[in-house]
This record gives sequence, C-alpha cells and structure tokens, in this order.
Amino acid sequence: MNEFQKTLTVILLPGILALSILEGVILSFYRSYDWKGMAVSIVDLIGRQGILLLFPLSLAMPIFSWAWEHRLITISVSSWQMFLLLFLGQEFCYYWLHRSVHRINWFWTNHSVHHTPNELTLGAAYRTGMFGNLIGATVFFAPLVWLGFPYESVIQVYTINLLYQVWLHTTWIPKLGWLEYIINTPSSHRVHHASNSEYLDKNYGGVLIIFDRLFGTYVEEADDNPCKYGLVKPITGHNFFEIEFSRLKKLFQDLLAARSLQTAFAILARPPGWEPPSSRFATIALKEAQDTSPSQ
Repeated sequence: MNEFQKTLTVILLPGILALSILEGVILSFYRSYDWKGMAVSIVDLIGRQGILLLFPLSLAMPIFSWAWEHRLITISVSSWQMFLLLFLGQEFCYYWLHRSVHRINWFWTNHSVHHTPNELTLGAAYRTGMFGNLIGATVFFAPLVWLGFPYESVIQVYTINLLYQVWLHTTWIPKLGWLEYIINTPSSHRVHHASNSEYLDKNYGGVLIIFDRLFGTYVEEADDNPCKYGLVKPITGHNFFEIEFSRLKKLFQDLLAARSLQTAFAILARPPGWEPPSSRFATIALKEAQDTSPSQ
C-alpha cells in the first residue's frame, strides 16, 4: 500500500464517514433522516474495501498491461502542465466511463447500487456497489496509459475525481451561479440521481460539466420539476442483499435463459431494461404490459 492509498484509507474515508454522520445529525433537527439507508451505505463501503483487499483484481488489468507495453511515449507527471493534461484526459475518459456504466448492462449491474438511495445525502456518496473494482469499467482510462501516463498516476487522478464528487450528494447546497457552466455541482448531480423522465441519463461529469454540455447530455435542475431520487423502479426497503444483489441476480437469470451466445452477449452489452425476443422474455414483457396497462 503506497502513501496515497494509506492516506485514502486511514484519513479520507473515515473523514467522509464522519462528515456524513454530522450531516445526518444536523438534518435530523429539520426533518426525518434515513439512518437505515446510511447503515446500508456503510456496510457497502466496508464490503467494498474487504473485497478490494482480498481480490485486488480487475477485468481491465490485462488491457492496462497491454496499453503500457505498447505505449507511445513515457510521460512523467512531475509538472503542473502534465498534471493538468492528465486531469483533462481523465475527465474526458471519465465522462465516457460514467455514460457507459449507465448504458451497458454489465456495468450497470454494479453501478445501479449507487442509485438506489431514495434520498440524496453524503451517505449516498459512498454507496457505490461492492464489486466496482472487479467489473473492469476503468478500462476507459486505458487510452491514457497507451499515450504514456503511468497507470498509478491515472488511477490517483481518478480517485481525486471521485473524492471531489462526495460533496455533490447534497440537497441543501443551492445553484452556484456561473460555476454551473464549468464544474459539476450539487445541482447538476441532483439531476443525475433523479429518476424523473426528463432527468434520466444526464449530467455524467466528474469534476467538470463541460463534456456534458459538449455532447448534449446536460440538463439543468428546474425549480418547477423537483428531483425524485432512486431507481425508476425504486427499492423502498433497506434489505442490504436486495439492494446489493437484485440486479446481479436478474442478470444471471437472464443469462441462464438466453438461447444463444449472441443473446447472452446482448444481455451484457445492451442498455439496462433490454429484453431478448425469446419466449420467456416475451411472456414476462407481455405480463408486465398487462399489469401496467390502464383499466378499460
């Protein structure tokens, strides 16, 4: 464990946990606070750290190794200019990583855990799914390694990105004026966590919001359309296993029901909610349509 990892584990994570508890105590004076939801987030955090220690693996590692072996040049991140270049490159790659984890079912299976809280608080910030390190979404940073940035530097800047986002998970910080055009703010991130149809799959940025504006995925929080947090089909209870594993369970059920490798690959690679045209899935889709159709 290097010094950066020690600082993250020993100082920063406990500090974030303490701040989330403090927020909960303060908010409790003004309204009800979902302490059970925070407990789920804490268990998720502990489980994720445990898996990281026991299985320090990732599906992306072979690709990172290949990228480093075939890198164009070797870049030393020893000046502010190189750090700024790496930061901008990481932000660009993070935008596409985050957009993809919402649009590719394999990645969404884990990332959906982060969107299960029905309240947006600092406690929701560290409920990110226990298997994030294993699923390989960081492969989107491989181009930076191929260009010549060391893997360790790329991951450290990515971690800084994630640490920055902690404060975005709040409802009590208002819009921040002209900063809304440049950086990701609590207002922008509230939209990202909302399940309102107008807000779905928007505002993917990490520290910056400029790539959302550039690629057409930015939506401003509207005063007359308050955010409704949680999944489109919300999990209203606090069953940790349902929150953590329900999407994973459904993924494996769908894979087992697949009639071909092509269908199995589509289940993994297509957007969440896609159903293959097999008899089992068609029957389920028909039943759901009948259950949700208006009364005649």
